Amino acid sequence: MARRATGRVTRSGPDGFEMTLTRTFTAPVEDVWASLTESDRTAGWFGPWRGDARAGSTVQVRMGADEGAPWSDIRIDACQPPRRLLVALIDDSGEWNLEVMLSAGEHGGTLLELIQHLEDPNVAKNSGPGWEYHLDMLIASREGLPLPEFSDYYPSQVEHFASQARSAQRA
Repeated sequence: MARRATGRVTRSGPDGFEMTLTRTFTAPVEDVWASLTESDRTAGWFGPWRGDARAGSTVQVRMGADEGAPWSDIRIDACQPPRRLLVALIDDSGEWNLEVMLSAGEHGGTLLELIQHLEDPNVAKNSGPGWEYHLDMLIASREGLPLPEFSDYYPSQVEHFASQARSAQRA
């Protein structure tokens, strides 16, 4: 079942772009922060990590649940608990610059904004469906729901993000 894409791509200066995806949680900010930063909790939706997690350090993450999956580096550029995390995910594809911001939402809930900082907005057509999937994995793992299938996001969301990239380039 194809899922609807929600992310948007915008210009973030003369030479940059941002892809932004949001999700809302009924839990407090501190609890959502723990889902983003504690290895036993990230294992359920993104992958476990190991290392000394602090600003200026690099940890390793194993994306996915496969024991044989390779470890990738995540450089922690800024960490301001429980509100902001700025990281660079470094793998064979290159460097992905990501920022997560949490803010208090209505009725004690939390608004999560995931921002991928981009030099080339066309990267969004492939990474956008992946982040939609991972954020829905986060929701499912927190709520004990069945985990979504990646095939529900890719390739059906590619055109949404390609269109967003084209619009951002014209802006």
